Amino acid sequence: MKVFDLRCASDHRFEGWFGSDADYESQHAKRMIGCPICGSDEIGKLPSAPRLNLSGATAPVTRREGEREGRDGRDAKDDRGTRETEAERADAAGGSAGGPGKAGVPALPPEAMRELQRQYMLAARELIAKTENVGDRFAEEARKIHYDEAPARGIRGIASAEQTRELIEEGIDVLALPIPAALEGPLQ
Repeated sequence: MKVFDLRCASDHRFEGWFGSDADYESQHAKRMIGCPICGSDEIGKLPSAPRLNLSGATAPVTRREGEREGRDGRDAKDDRGTRETEAERADAAGGSAGGPGKAGVPALPPEAMRELQRQYMLAARELIAKTENVGDRFAEEARKIHYDEAPARGIRGIASAEQTRELIEEGIDVLALPIPAALEGPLQ
């Protein structure tokens, strides 16, 4: 079993489990892999290092004076022996410590992004559990509920931008919220 760290075009990060490298490549080529957050099928593998359990492993190699440290967030000495932080190194490289962000807006650290994604997935699962999926009949059902022609209940579904605008003009509260199709059914 191969576990890869994956990222979609919106920089959502998640794990993918595959039988082999060939399985990943095959599914990727057929665009069968989707982001669990936004549903995007523009997926890429992130660099990762395998964990190897080796008996009798040797002691770690020590760094020489002036060498940079890994991306662990600690200060490191540059080639001139000057101390700099990871954020300063990232700024010098044209990015931010947490990854790419919009111009002038610093990106969140990876831990914060993972926590936001986790909270979003929990909220999306709760929304799915507590609402009825009416599919493309959303506008029709929302009107029936609003005008007391159907029992009041939480619904979700699909509506065009024009249908959404019309519902809002009628005083019907709607919220456009992308729910990944993968959350609608079982994971396996």
